[in-house]
Amino acid sequence: MNKYDKKQVLVTGGAGFLGSHLCERLLNDGHIVICADNLFTGSKENIYHLLDDRNFEFLRHDVTFPLFVEVDEIYNLACPASPIHYQFDPVQTTKTSVHGAINMLGLAKRIKAKIFQASTSEVYGDPEVHPQEESYWGRVNPIGIRACYDEGKRCAETLFFDYFRQHSLNIKVARIFNTYGPRMNANDGRVVSNFIVQALTNQPITIYGEGEQTRSFCYVDDLIDGFIRFMDSEDGFTGPVNLGNENEFTIAELAELVIDLTGSGSEIIKQPLPQDDPTQRKPNISLARDKLNWEPTIQLKQGLTKTIEYFETRLK
Repeated sequence: MNKYDKKQVLVTGGAGFLGSHLCERLLNDGHIVICADNLFTGSKENIYHLLDDRNFEFLRHDVTFPLFVEVDEIYNLACPASPIHYQFDPVQTTKTSVHGAINMLGLAKRIKAKIFQASTSEVYGDPEVHPQEESYWGRVNPIGIRACYDEGKRCAETLFFDYFRQHSLNIKVARIFNTYGPRMNANDGRVVSNFIVQALTNQPITIYGEGEQTRSFCYVDDLIDGFIRFMDSEDGFTGPVNLGNENEFTIAELAELVIDLTGSGSEIIKQPLPQDDPTQRKPNISLARDKLNWEPTIQLKQGLTKTIEYFETRLK
C-alpha cells in the first residue's frame, strides 16, 4: 500500500467485540485507526495488543457528545448490543443510537467522510417474513422492553437515509445478524457466549421455551470482511444490506453442539420465553452476494471451536 491508499478511519465502539476486530483488520490493511469508546460494554483488554501500534489511537469518548476529528471514513458501531446491556439503561441506549447517529453524521457531513452504520437484524423485530430480506419493513413492538434498541436502530437508519437524500452524504447501512467469536463478553447474555461459559463451567445450559426458536450464526471474521467490502463498494450503493450467515439452527441444536464440542456434562434446563423474543431469524443475503461478492465461509462447528478455545483461556 502506498501513502495515497492509506486512510484515516474512525471506529466508534472500537473497543467492543466487533469494533476491536474491525480495528485490527483496518490496521492489518495498512490504515490509521482512531478508536472511540466510552467502555460501557467495550474493554481496553480487547485492544491492548493494538495500543503500541503507531497507527492506532484510543479515545475514551461517548458518541452522545460531538467528536471533532479529521478522518476519511467513519464506522459507527457504538451501542450496547446484547439485551442485558441495552435494557440496563434503555434511555441511554436510545440516546446512543439516535444522538450518536446525529453526531457522527454531522461529523461526516462537515469533513466529507464516508460513513458506515452498524444496524441490526433487530429492525425486523419478530418477523412474519422468513428469511428476512432488506425490503421487509419489520414487525417491532415500539413500547416493549427491546424497543430502546430496535427502535433506536430503526431511527438511526432513518437519519442516515435522510442525510443521504438531504445532504448527498456517502452512507453505508449494514444490518448485522447474530455474530459470535473471540472477545465476546462472557456476561452479555447472548446465546453463544452463555452456552459456552455454562458448558465449560459445568453449569446447566439454559434454553428458553422448548428451544425451537431459530437463529443463524455468523463468525466474526466473516462479518468484518463484509464490513470492509461494503465500505469499499461503489459510491451510491447505500444498502441497507443484510450481513449474516444463512445456515439456520434451533437454539436446542446449538446447545447440543456446544455440549459435544466442550465435552461438558452440563444438562439442559428450560426457562419461560422472554418478552418479544423473536421466534426465527435468518438473513437473505442475496444482495450482499450480488453487490459485494460476499458470503460467510466459516461454518458453525469451526467457528465455535475457535470461540470455545478463547473462553477456555479466559476462564482459567
